Amino acid sequence: MSTTQQPLLPAYDHRPGTGPTLVFLHYWGGSARTWDLVVDRLAGRDVLTVDFRGWGRSSSLSGPYTLRRFADDTLAVIADAGVTDYVLVGHSMGGKVAQLVAASRPARLRGIALVAPGPAKPAAEITPEYQEALSHAYDSDESVAGARDNILTATELPEAMKSQIATDSRAGADAARAEWPLRGIAEDITEHTRMISVPALVVAGENDHVEPVDVLRDNLVPYLSEVDFEVIPETGHLIPLEAPAELVDVITAFAPARGPQVGSARPVSRRSTPG
Repeated sequence: MSTTQQPLLPAYDHRPGTGPTLVFLHYWGGSARTWDLVVDRLAGRDVLTVDFRGWGRSSSLSGPYTLRRFADDTLAVIADAGVTDYVLVGHSMGGKVAQLVAASRPARLRGIALVAPGPAKPAAEITPEYQEALSHAYDSDESVAGARDNILTATELPEAMKSQIATDSRAGADAARAEWPLRGIAEDITEHTRMISVPALVVAGENDHVEPVDVLRDNLVPYLSEVDFEVIPETGHLIPLEAPAELVDVITAFAPARGPQVGSARPVSRRSTPG
């Protein structure tokens, strides 16, 4: 695993292996290490994990911290790493970033796997009052713990993992912590998502209170031309931490290593799994 920190690029880790490369994009409050339990189960696979600008090892990078800047950074990191054949795997905020990247139709993108993603069309519940309250979720250790234990997760996590979540949530730059709840989460990107031309996988958590199954079915799936929909039982919003083995199964079925074309491991359709 090589670790790279370019002066003007977000930090990233690239582990060479069998392609297509899986490029992992984290949630608001997370970091590249959010994906550790997933990456550890992908032995031999080419993987790239990124710390978004303002988060993790990239917390000192200047803004703006907008979705479009994250999308531009993602493409720059992919080019810097020499990745030429890849699938984007975006979680929550990272899923919305992945939609914007895919909408630009990069030549070597093979597919996108959206894990509890921010939907293309904001849900009706995303009101100014909701946004203002959300913007304070990471203000203190106590508020982070409350969000982690009562909203973000539906399963009990080990103490070490709880500590990691708390540390990452509090380590983000102030402006980065504010950008998603006050602006990014409410941004309607439906016209961009409609432009995506590669196969998509949408993965929902059965008990996700942040991006519920029905919201993803109604506010994201209709804007994707080729999409498969999977629901992971019993898990909440932090699927990469709550159900990493199950997530690896659905991602590798969708994007097998040097196998058939991405998306052909199961029928590519607008299918709904009962949740």
